[in-house]
Amino acid sequence: MPPLTSLQLRRLLSYCFPAKPHHHHRFLCQNPSFSSHLALTHFTKNFLSPLKPYSTTTTTDHQICHSLSEQLLKNPNTDDPLSVSKTLHLHFSHITLTPSLVLSTLNLSPDAGRTVLGFHRWLLQNPTFTFTDETLSFFVDYLGRRKDFKATHDLITENKGIAGFRCFESLVDRLVRAGRPSQVVGLFERMDGDYGFKRDKESLKCVVEKLCTNGFASYAEKMVKNMANEIFPDEGICDLLIKGWCVDEKLEEARRLAGEMYRGGFEIGTTAYNAILDCVCKLCRKKDPFLLHEEAEKVLVDMEYHGVPRNTETFNVLISNLCKIRRTEDAMNLFHRMGEWGCQPNAETFIVLIRSLYLAARVGEGDEMIDRMKSAGFGDKLDKKAYYGFLKVLCGIERLEHAMSVFKKMKKDGCKPGMKTYDLLMGKWCACNRVEKANVLFNEAVGNGVPLEPKEYRVY
Repeated sequence: MPPLTSLQLRRLLSYCFPAKPHHHHRFLCQNPSFSSHLALTHFTKNFLSPLKPYSTTTTTDHQICHSLSEQLLKNPNTDDPLSVSKTLHLHFSHITLTPSLVLSTLNLSPDAGRTVLGFHRWLLQNPTFTFTDETLSFFVDYLGRRKDFKATHDLITENKGIAGFRCFESLVDRLVRAGRPSQVVGLFERMDGDYGFKRDKESLKCVVEKLCTNGFASYAEKMVKNMANEIFPDEGICDLLIKGWCVDEKLEEARRLAGEMYRGGFEIGTTAYNAILDCVCKLCRKKDPFLLHEEAEKVLVDMEYHGVPRNTETFNVLISNLCKIRRTEDAMNLFHRMGEWGCQPNAETFIVLIRSLYLAARVGEGDEMIDRMKSAGFGDKLDKKAYYGFLKVLCGIERLEHAMSVFKKMKKDGCKPGMKTYDLLMGKWCACNRVEKANVLFNEAVGNGVPLEPKEYRVY
């Protein structure tokens, strides 16, 4: 074999050892001579950001979901599920599906419409996939989200042997969210005949809870009274009805129902009293915040009179409402007195107080409360959402330096900031004409693989 020329040798080496691409991340329009004039700062989009290492399984699952989603979105709202099923069988017969993959595919296909019925048919015919009540509820939830209740009805009736409580719960939830309480009541009355669902106290409680949570307490109360001969309500259902009237801020109706319960021999639980207490506090905040303490005290006295104990949620209701009217000191006093009633703060208590302390510019006490929350065993609740709330408050009161210290604490605790967190801090630094600080954050985000979008920030 003749010796290689220098050109051939270079080509061979370049093929065996390709040059590493250079990643250029720039933060544009940094002008050192900003004055009081308005300027615009642009962030470039990171097209070549270094990818985090993913496992082969995770990458494959992600690709499968996107491929399935693309196939479903090719012909949205098709009325021929059989053709969709055949197409999926032709292209995806080699893959093994799991419930999580099915859910991810549906979430990636919000505009597929009735094409997902072909996806459902293909799954039924897939020998490697076992359909359960849970996986069927994914399709019920999807169609209900699109308010396609005709398709939902057909889907459940065709799968009576599979559909169970999860499907029933998803259907009720979507009907209530769509503002159709009368259909929910009708569904409960004929659920065993039309769908094969079991009508019992558990299903009644599910319907009552969904109706009351979404502001349809009147429908729930009427249904419970009509069904009393067949399914006698317990105290839990009665508490939910009172809570429902309180969600509607109809305090007189809640008190009327409570009076009927007492006359009927029922005992009102702490859940119902907490709902009444929250309703009283909300109405006082709207009409006259100075009456909040007096009116709340009446509810607490009523609880003691009927022998209903306070719990942590009782204090959370009071502390939260006091913080909303900027009475942080009163909220702190309640926090320190919780032990007198045998109650201990939970994660919600700490997070509400930390936000209120920061809002009152008591940043040192807010930091101490974070440490106290960790010591109490709730450090795992200090997630990305909680820290973002703290940072938003600190940025709102122009305590950017302290916001950065909380940001460092967030990263030290193993909580990785996301796009919203970086965007918030960069925007505030640009507004204060500190573009170099925003530059540091931008480069850090790019280095961590955070997908920042191109955006303009006003600099004054």
